[in-house]
Amino acid sequence: MDASINLEQLQQITQEVLKTAKLAGASSAETEVSFGTGQNVSVRLGETENIEYNRDKGISVTVYFDQQKGHASSSDLSPQALKDTVEAACNIAKYTAKDPFCGLADAKLMATELPDLDLYHPWQLSVDEAVEIAKACEAAAIDVDKTRITNSEGAGVSNSESIFAYANSHGFVGGYASSRQSISCSVIAEDNGNMQRDYWYTNARDFKDMDSASYVGNVAGQRTIRRLGARTIQTGQYPVLFEAPLASGLISSLIGAISGGSLYRKSSFLLDSLGKKVASSVLNITEDPHIKKGVASSPFDSEGVATHARQLLENGILQGYMLSSYSARKLRMQSTGNAGGSHNLIVQSTGQNFAELLQLMGTGLLVTEVLGHGLNMVTGDYSRGAAGFWVENGVIAYPVEEITIAGNMKNMFNQIIAVGNDVIKNSSKLTGSILIEQMTVATGSASD
Repeated sequence: MDASINLEQLQQITQEVLKTAKLAGASSAETEVSFGTGQNVSVRLGETENIEYNRDKGISVTVYFDQQKGHASSSDLSPQALKDTVEAACNIAKYTAKDPFCGLADAKLMATELPDLDLYHPWQLSVDEAVEIAKACEAAAIDVDKTRITNSEGAGVSNSESIFAYANSHGFVGGYASSRQSISCSVIAEDNGNMQRDYWYTNARDFKDMDSASYVGNVAGQRTIRRLGARTIQTGQYPVLFEAPLASGLISSLIGAISGGSLYRKSSFLLDSLGKKVASSVLNITEDPHIKKGVASSPFDSEGVATHARQLLENGILQGYMLSSYSARKLRMQSTGNAGGSHNLIVQSTGQNFAELLQLMGTGLLVTEVLGHGLNMVTGDYSRGAAGFWVENGVIAYPVEEITIAGNMKNMFNQIIAVGNDVIKNSSKLTGSILIEQMTVATGSASD
């Protein structure tokens, strides 16, 4: 990242913007200014395919004239551009309808302590070094089975750094630098005319916390080979085990249903569920925004509201919603510090490892891939194309494909039997594999 760009400089820009907005007559305002750089390298079949470098900067300004709101943004941080951006936001506000729910978050909720969450770990990686890492990753995948792994979708290495500052008219000003790194690989295997693909990845704030490139490649290769010879299965009602990377998607659906936007629009299958049982008693979820190096860690949300660790679900009972200041006012509640999303969701394991989950399931379906977007957020109806493995007597029997899994989210959450301890590290949703007692499994993909 450009050494000339620092937090103090960005905070000074926010103060100038707020001062300009006040002089323009705004009753209140908020602004965020950011700067970031990134490098992405990909290789395919041992050859460099793409080298990308990005350098982004920008500012967003929101002004309020009592109950009228205007917003504008710019990628130009020159003094004149900043004035023009504020002026544009003010002009827009004049033409917007009054909204009694808009405005800054409550002043009493602003973060007063900004702990260092250890989110910035720059990776000084040259393009040549990145290419070599990507090549090693892909080679490890192909080495799993050089006969049957016949093609590759490539391996990639990315690293990015960013810094931002946010400020508002309450006098709040804060910001921090952060970094993200990742290595990924996807390969294709073929056997008797049957082709399959799979992938694996690792990511972290600090490159030292990532899995090795050879490990990522090996897992990608192993996952691809094991899918060869896939069949379909007979339609029926079966237990379904969602592999950990997919289980996080189930948790995302739950979070979407308890988020303010869905609730005040009445487009959620969990309306009026606060304090009620919405899932199996084995489901316990906490939110911890202050995990050191956490993928979704932050001392404050995108409105400056302080973040706090809290219990979201306790023994299946919903303890809290996910609210911004706007959605909170619409619901006559208080912001939960979730403007901009959730922060490090931790799903408590029921203690089983992956092999023990298979044993617990006995005979049923292990899902390792889902296709399409088959969730109705209003009713909770769920239907996705899927692929994975048929399990018999607690042991994986053979791969399956071209099937559809279906159910209703309310029932699915209430039928969770167990949550594994096979957590994918460095994720914003830390959950192991999730076992659901029964779902409908049918031959044919959801798009058929």
